[in-house]
Amino acid sequence: MISRDYVKLKTRNHSAYRLFYHLVLSVKYRHKAITDEMLIRLQEIFTDLLVKWDCQMVEFGGEADHIHILFEAHPTLELATLVKNLKSVSSRRIRAEYSEHLKKYFWQPYFWNSAYCVISVGGRASIQTLLKYIENQDEPSRLAPPLTIASPTGEA
Repeated sequence: MISRDYVKLKTRNHSAYRLFYHLVLSVKYRHKAITDEMLIRLQEIFTDLLVKWDCQMVEFGGEADHIHILFEAHPTLELATLVKNLKSVSSRRIRAEYSEHLKKYFWQPYFWNSAYCVISVGGRASIQTLLKYIENQDEPSRLAPPLTIASPTGEA
């Protein structure tokens, strides 16, 4: 079990909160363009950007065609603006640093799909379940689907 204290509330001015988001970004056309080296660099980029937005990276993982970011935010955050910034800055940096590798996948300055998925954490999947899911992105067969709820008979 992952031992991290994500229960205690944070405070700011007149609010107490714990806000976690699970962000999924996919590569344009779902090309399998992300290498292991790029995945490490993307983690560095996103960690740095989240700090600048007064947020905190909790977990990062991904595969060749998409990434998962679990991060903690504050209540005054404009989530759509943050995601737009994360996508544009990371895309620009990755395209600049890995242009030779990426030119075989893209003929225009693309990297991320225009769509994204963001889910607030705490509903059907606990933070611990999402941490385990993201940590095991490279071996999804080790996990059951994280968002299924077992029925009283034990069936999903």
